[in-house]
Amino acid sequence: MSRTEADLAAGLDAGITLPFSWFADPAVFRAEQERIFARTWQYAVPTEWVAEPGEFATCHAGLVPVVVVRDHDGNLNGFVNICRHRATEVAQGRGKRESLQCPYHAWTYGLDGGLRAAPRSDRETGFDRADYCLRRVAIDTWGPMVFVNRDLDAPPLADVLGELPARVAAAGIDFGALHHHSRGEWEVAANWKAIVENYLECYHCPTAHPGFSKLIDVDPDEYQLTSGEWYSSQVGHVREPASGNGGAPYSLDGGSLEAHFHYVWPTFTINVLPGPANMTAFFFVPVDAGRTLTLADSFYADGVSEADIAAMEEFGNQVGLEDQALVESIQRAARSGGLEEGRLLLESEHLIQHFQRLVERALR
Repeated sequence: MSRTEADLAAGLDAGITLPFSWFADPAVFRAEQERIFARTWQYAVPTEWVAEPGEFATCHAGLVPVVVVRDHDGNLNGFVNICRHRATEVAQGRGKRESLQCPYHAWTYGLDGGLRAAPRSDRETGFDRADYCLRRVAIDTWGPMVFVNRDLDAPPLADVLGELPARVAAAGIDFGALHHHSRGEWEVAANWKAIVENYLECYHCPTAHPGFSKLIDVDPDEYQLTSGEWYSSQVGHVREPASGNGGAPYSLDGGSLEAHFHYVWPTFTINVLPGPANMTAFFFVPVDAGRTLTLADSFYADGVSEADIAAMEEFGNQVGLEDQALVESIQRAARSGGLEEGRLLLESEHLIQHFQRLVERALR
């Protein structure tokens, strides 16, 4: 029997999870596209990719393709990356151009989104190019990162971030000192919510992440969990080293001894590992109810050695592979229909409760 809205909200308050069917139901996925991904700020691309006039880069806001471009007046613009003619994606990948031209019939748009040319349109009575500009999306930045929102009337990005930028700065994380290094992407056979929820707790770390737990103290009295309205944070510390480098697979000399994991609704996270100045922006693009594209943009300060970068990324990749196996198991179980719901342990998993309340509120 399905739970009523009141029962669902009361259950969440008591630590009962969202229905597991929500992780596999195509109808729920479609509702999420309309009620979550069409209305929220989502990470797009590194600002370095669109720093110069004419530079563009493509991304997604939910399922919808988006293109971000810097025009010749220095403005950063974002558009739905769909031609107003026959729905082809206009731009592909990233690069530098004087205009954006659809590869299907050569409809050509300026860097301000205006339709500049449409072959044979002069033969059409009443055709006005001004009526067929690319659809604009809201755009904003935080440090070295660009965000987009399909809802032009949405609150500004700063309202969603809340106190998070101040918290990050107070921890000594200087975005201004970081430069984009590389991007990785891979597909996970799991619903986006399962991936976010896995990120939001380290209750599983001693069992599932022995290497991570050797470096970071995940004892519940030491591993800090906090949340704001639209974000949440996890902060851990390097274990007291018995000898040498404290079990780290890379140099910690002169670097931070804290690990930071910050989440912003609905699908954006930043990971800061102990050691040399670093940050990885992980973000999740829902493909369908059972598949999610995970992307990771890594940033490092000048002077961090390639050897340390390689070791840090190998460390992160190992944790990622361990997590992928877990969330894909969750997806198989959720799809099976064998269990309706679960029970959170709120002292360790209250950030999941925070997230599930946001989902429930959006879909109510």
